[in-house]
Amino acid sequence: MPKIAVVTDSSALLPNDLANQYAIRIAPLTVTWGSDTYLDGVEITPPEFYRRLREHPVHPSTTQPNPEDFIRLFDELAKDYAGIVVPLISSELNGSVRSASIAAEQFANMPIRVVDTRTAAMGLGFSVLAAARAATSGKSIDEVEQNARNVASMVKVFFVADTLKYLHRSGKIGGAARLVGTTFALKHMFHLHEGRIEALERVRTKHKAVERMVELAQQYVNGTPVRASIMHANALREGEALKKKVGELFRCSELHLTELSPVIAANTGPGTLGLAICPDGFS
Repeated sequence: MPKIAVVTDSSALLPNDLANQYAIRIAPLTVTWGSDTYLDGVEITPPEFYRRLREHPVHPSTTQPNPEDFIRLFDELAKDYAGIVVPLISSELNGSVRSASIAAEQFANMPIRVVDTRTAAMGLGFSVLAAARAATSGKSIDEVEQNARNVASMVKVFFVADTLKYLHRSGKIGGAARLVGTTFALKHMFHLHEGRIEALERVRTKHKAVERMVELAQQYVNGTPVRASIMHANALREGEALKKKVGELFRCSELHLTELSPVIAANTGPGTLGLAICPDGFS
């Protein structure tokens, strides 16, 4: 067993087999509809989420785990580990970093490193995997933390939204706010920049927007080997097609297709298609 534990939140979209392989512990975020609350990825599945999204007149809200949730998790891990590294969703998008930091203060005799990755979805996922692989190979807590930070600084996350209304309702659109009120006939491409969702370009069709997303990713990695993940919100067929394209155009040492969890899809909306990509070379 590695001496350093790795904890993240459910927005990381980690494939279950990898989370299990590296013993990564996941603190679920919460989706709230009126008086009903659901633990992300635990108490509500994506199909149920999209059904409710179509039928429910109230838009869902999302919240972070509270400090007590992290304290319980840290307390459990303290029995078997010498330290904990906690890469989490960007503090610009969610309060998980604050909750985990408050919880970490309760553990004076055990090092806990909370990492604000300034990214989300599989951008966060790749940071978490880098930390977990370092922990599994016996690295120190400093090295595990640094691996998480290195990858978080290198990973790029792009996505195309079918509509702006979910981003608008969520209040998490950052510099994309200037797009609200523009024609819905155009498709909008975004990226995560300095921890926030920022607008990149407007394109006439989703197909063209996805092509442009791939072009920008190619420019960024410039032919180097990459780790990549396609992300979709109730758009499996489009996700599979994009995965095939990425597999053909990039030198992928790791390539995943993941479905956006309800807590992410609540903010981006169904039909969203994204790409997380990171130059290879980390552990």
